[in-house]
Amino acid sequence: MEIIWEPFVSVLGLTVVFSPAVLFALLCGVSLVGAPLSERTIARSIQLAVSVGFVAALGLLLSMLATGLHELSLELGDWVAIPDQHFHFHLKFVFDRLSVPFVILVYGLCGIVGAFTTRYLHREPGFGRFFVLYSVFLMGMVFSSLAGTIEALFFGWELVGLSSALLVGYFHERANPVRNGQRVWSVYRIADAAFLVAAILVHHLTGSGDFSVLMGDGLWPAGSVALSEKHALLVGLLLLAAAAGKSALVPFSGWLPRAMEGPTPSSAVFYGALSVHLGVFLLLRVGGLIERSIVLMVVVSALGLVTAVYAMLAGRVQSDIKSALAFASLTQVGIIVFEIGVGLRFLPLVHIIGHACLRTLQLLRAPTLLHDFHWMENAVGGHLTSEISVWHRWIPKWTRLWLYRFSLERGFFDELLDEYVVRPVIRLFRWSNRMEERWTRWLSMESTSSKPPRPASESSLEDYAK
Repeated sequence: MEIIWEPFVSVLGLTVVFSPAVLFALLCGVSLVGAPLSERTIARSIQLAVSVGFVAALGLLLSMLATGLHELSLELGDWVAIPDQHFHFHLKFVFDRLSVPFVILVYGLCGIVGAFTTRYLHREPGFGRFFVLYSVFLMGMVFSSLAGTIEALFFGWELVGLSSALLVGYFHERANPVRNGQRVWSVYRIADAAFLVAAILVHHLTGSGDFSVLMGDGLWPAGSVALSEKHALLVGLLLLAAAAGKSALVPFSGWLPRAMEGPTPSSAVFYGALSVHLGVFLLLRVGGLIERSIVLMVVVSALGLVTAVYAMLAGRVQSDIKSALAFASLTQVGIIVFEIGVGLRFLPLVHIIGHACLRTLQLLRAPTLLHDFHWMENAVGGHLTSEISVWHRWIPKWTRLWLYRFSLERGFFDELLDEYVVRPVIRLFRWSNRMEERWTRWLSMESTSSKPPRPASESSLEDYAK
């Protein structure tokens, strides 16, 4: 029975993996040759690709349940191999209890948002450009969800980060979206650097980037990590830094409200539902590594609690609905990180699925909700008031004012990063530029001193031009 079902399940797995890649090749290919597709053709292509991937993922899940197959691996070989350095880029995809529900969630929410966007961006000049980046994001999320090696996960991680940052600056005719997109990309660079160092360490310590080697034998979430406690702590802290940057955990939380400069559909599916949970997914995938070190478990739990409390405070004072929803989403992400830190596995997965669906609905519904709210205020002839919180009775006024300013300034994280990270780097680059200019002038003086003087007529012409 298993021999009959295995080829069928493998075909379904390949369909799940490469359906977004086919969509990207179609949309990008026609754009490069200068023959853009019509809005109707793009919408039908999106519906077809997402529907095929979603049905294949559901069929794969049902087939695995019917055959009792708890894990399926698709090996596509080594794409890059450096034997002397013990490094190879091995493309492997794993379908298990973590990846299959997550990839079904990815296809489901991307399909809903894609259908919404075809109407929301109707006759928008950047309609085709949005869906090219949308296909890149979908491909990155699918690759990250199903990655069986740390380098394959890093490849999908990069695709998600690139498409997310470009869609923050989607309205590139305005300065603010472009500036915020650069900010998001800068934070992603820090997270990607930590991820890359962690991947190199994993290759050095285990000789492979395969999660089955790193996490030991056993189906997720079982397995025993082969690393020592010190090595697990070092690799785990690097992966935690990568997850913090990608999921906007403290102290990298400042980019999340800035990401709301993008179109509402991208805000819904990226920063409210999927992209913001990708760092949490990474922590779930390496959950056994976190359990290997008690110190790492404490750090993960503490970071989750701090992020949840900070996001709760900041979300209460936001004046626009998208920023308020962004911090509400970050609150739940912090709680999920805390759940992972205390050793839970299936509860955080269920929490991610439920929260992603809820937040997507809220962000897509936000413009209509504002319209209905203003209609109610016009109907009653005044502003709708809210009840005074119980905290006003127990917290002194000066404390409430400090908390309000702290929340309004979003924890001063942007200022701290600017002061201690951005400005020192800028000063270093400016100093390097001054040194390069001095060195260039010195070399040019030497080269010009050895040349014969120019004719007087040529010098007079240049003086006249000045």
